[in-house]
Amino acid sequence: MTRRFIVFAFVTVLASLVCHVGDAQAAKKVIFVFTWRGCEEACKGFQDYIAEKKIDAEIIVRDAGRDKSKIPGFLEEARSKKADLIVSWGTSVTLGTAGRLDDVSNPRFNNDIPQVFMIVADPVGARVVKSLEKTGRKNITGTFNRVPETVNINTIRSYMPKFKTLGLLYNKNEKNSVLKHAEISKLATKMNFKLVALEMPMGPDGKPQKEDIPVKMAELKKNGVDFIYLGSSSFLDANREEFTGSAVENGIPVLSPYERLVRNSHALLSISARYTEVGKLAGLQAEKILVEGKSPGNIPVLRMTKFAYVVNMEVAKKLNLFPPVAVLEFAETVK
Repeated sequence: MTRRFIVFAFVTVLASLVCHVGDAQAAKKVIFVFTWRGCEEACKGFQDYIAEKKIDAEIIVRDAGRDKSKIPGFLEEARSKKADLIVSWGTSVTLGTAGRLDDVSNPRFNNDIPQVFMIVADPVGARVVKSLEKTGRKNITGTFNRVPETVNINTIRSYMPKFKTLGLLYNKNEKNSVLKHAEISKLATKMNFKLVALEMPMGPDGKPQKEDIPVKMAELKKNGVDFIYLGSSSFLDANREEFTGSAVENGIPVLSPYERLVRNSHALLSISARYTEVGKLAGLQAEKILVEGKSPGNIPVLRMTKFAYVVNMEVAKKLNLFPPVAVLEFAETVK
């Protein structure tokens, strides 16, 4: 075998290897998006970001339809298709997929596929991550979209200077709802207001029933609450008409962390991050992982910094609670 032939063969093999590496790097990415109640604004915002950045990816959406039992099957499918990324929407879906910090060695949960969570009310309290700065999970990072609760209480006080008592409904079948109740309870002492928190009873199926919402709302009225805060509850969000409608019927204003309850239902005001923008923020995290090659565990959880303040003027008229001039200077009003 001549030296020239050996050199030629080596160059050919090397070129082939480079070609294969290039093909691997350029391969279409597979992204699974696990949702809780359909592909809504955040899910669509994520898809828009991936398209805008021209990231070559197949996005597969799997919706739990508020059924936790479906989530393990989603993860199994993602593993079988060798997913490059999982995006999880909400606390229930994220916990069902990734588990908690204590589950990092549990094969039932995702501890290998890169994962970005979004719309998780309290990722630290739920023990999804150790902190927003350092997740403590090698394959997980995410976004944080909630307004600090001190801002919500101060907003209520700026709207209603005589505010003294806050009402809250919560349901124990949602971890985020339980955590939010605990957080607001501590804040009540710190910020000197009274909290009347009522637990929603569970039905035969182990879930709260929308028929109980007006009953609990009347109970809040009897307890003299000045304002109701939705807190964090997919159940109350899903039954927003019953929740906000019965609040208005009882003459009580609602502060919602979900803007749609002001625009499309009967909540008086909201301070919130727009879900489309949250989805795009999750897209930015995905870009860092899929394009820049960063390890999720080395990427801090990204916080939303822009929030929208929206007031429903029709509800304000019904309740005879028109916003102060100072509020109107920066709030968006809708009818």
